Amino acid sequence: MKQYLKEIVILFIQLFMFYIFPLFMFLYEPIGTVMMILLTTFILSIVITIISKNKIKYFYPIIIAILFIPSVFIYYNESALVHSLWYLVISGIGMLIGLIICLIKRNLFKKL
Repeated sequence: MKQYLKEIVILFIQLFMFYIFPLFMFLYEPIGTVMMILLTTFILSIVITIISKNKIKYFYPIIIAILFIPSVFIYYNESALVHSLWYLVISGIGMLIGLIICLIKRNLFKKL
């Protein structure tokens, strides 16, 4: 359990963005809320790729897409189900960027 603590913390931050943040949607435009959640997903996927040493991090895009589905029925309507695919794609792209950063960082420290 301790070995997955970083991943669990990041998943809880993501759950906060999916389930608590939309409660304050009346303060913002709905598209602003969606864009904020997309941006957070992108940043968290980069972070989990950089800080995690476990192989479970590669399942992060799939887990995020699945975790978003119940929030569709709580806050949105069925037409928002397509956003789960966006979260899958955005977190996958974020993980690729995180892997590139890790490779650059690893090669930079080898040269030093």
